[in-house]
Amino acid sequence: MTRLVLASGSASRRAILEKAGVPFSIDPADIDEADFKAAFKGSPGALALALAEAKAAVVSARQPDALVLGADQVLDFEGRAYDKALDVAEARERLAMLAGQTHYLRGGIVIMRGGETVWRHQSACKMVMRPVSDIFLDHYVAHAGDILTKGVGAYAFEGLGAQLFEAVEGDFFAVLGLPLLPVLGVLREHGVLAT
Repeated sequence: MTRLVLASGSASRRAILEKAGVPFSIDPADIDEADFKAAFKGSPGALALALAEAKAAVVSARQPDALVLGADQVLDFEGRAYDKALDVAEARERLAMLAGQTHYLRGGIVIMRGGETVWRHQSACKMVMRPVSDIFLDHYVAHAGDILTKGVGAYAFEGLGAQLFEAVEGDFFAVLGLPLLPVLGVLREHGVLAT
């Protein structure tokens, strides 16, 4: 069987792969995302894909015999890319800004072997947030915990964050950060999973 390495420390991506029964190890790329994003000129979707490729390339250089999966997700609101909130205050401010609005979660996945890209994939999920009261936001922020700074939207859609939305269009797993079904197909093609 081919070895799969996840070039990310994301707890969400790790959980998705584990629950699907995918054998893998973790080797976070630890690239300087802030500098990368500051220098990048392009759309939020292109940024997510470029970050995924950069992460996969770093780890593929260290582990050339493995299949390396790099992934990233960017929140796109009115054409501007947003990263994870730095603290609870910024998270609450972001949620207030997004309330009653539509934003997109743009995802990029790149799989490499020996430094060569063997697959790349982009996802876009349309997220329609309902209008929320200050009372609800205060309650949400008080109970959401570290989710507020762990994801680009300051919510975990699979949990309490679902209460923020009135509609979502797109792959459920892509919302969580890893479009699982296309990834499973590629892993079968490359011998990580049985066909």
